[in-house]
Amino acid sequence: MTETRDTLIDAARDAANRAYAPYSGFHVGAALLLKNGDVVTGANVENASYGLTLCAENAAVAKIANEGWIGELAEVAIVGGRPDGDALIGSDPVHPCGRCRQILNEAAERSKTDILVHCASGDGKTVKSYRLSELLPAAFGPKDLGLID
Repeated sequence: MTETRDTLIDAARDAANRAYAPYSGFHVGAALLLKNGDVVTGANVENASYGLTLCAENAAVAKIANEGWIGELAEVAIVGGRPDGDALIGSDPVHPCGRCRQILNEAAERSKTDILVHCASGDGKTVKSYRLSELLPAAFGPKDLGLID
């Protein structure tokens, strides 16, 4: 598990380095591990109209949905911090916002698994791992609409 976690965190950090965050200066990257072993990444994309900003998790889930892989999610890593040259700085793990927890839940329910979510600091020294059900207890999703068992 640690090797997979570290690989995902590295991929999320790489994605964070490509974030478009001119307003907050805070870069976030997400890496999604699919059941077949592929990794799909996303980074936050800010917008002058702040409500139109895309979180890293949202960008990554949109990619897997557009490829028809929404039911293939196995694990997630999220990294965030402020850029300092080629590195991200920040000592606290970055957790998904409420909206992203809900978006991740949709993919997790379609994947029929309670995914692991690894939350890492920008400097990579602190990682906290959770089951999505811990981050979003009593979630509402496709199962509640009778769309999946």
